[in-house]
Amino acid sequence: MPTLRSTAAILLFAIAILAIVSACETAPPVQEMSDARQAIAVAREAGAAESASEELKAAEEFLRSAQQRLNDRDYHEARRAAMDAKLKAQSALRLAESDRERRPE
Repeated sequence: MPTLRSTAAILLFAIAILAIVSACETAPPVQEMSDARQAIAVAREAGAAESASEELKAAEEFLRSAQQRLNDRDYHEARRAAMDAKLKAQSALRLAESDRERRPE
């Protein structure tokens, strides 16, 4: 039969785990936002505005959405949108680099 002490220890452990898990969702996605902005800047610099404009526009829209969700303190969705922005920007970069390789000099 569990003692009061072991039951209290299990309860404290469960509370600690819940606090750690919930902290992951309540922290603003600062790094993800920065990564997305940087990926968009690199894609733009590589010429994605001309050769991958749809992908770049989608990345920028995801970033705007992430910023709005960040303002609303919906950090989970802000993180997801920022990660989507980064992925779209990376796709735009690949398209821009591929286009540049195909063009005659």
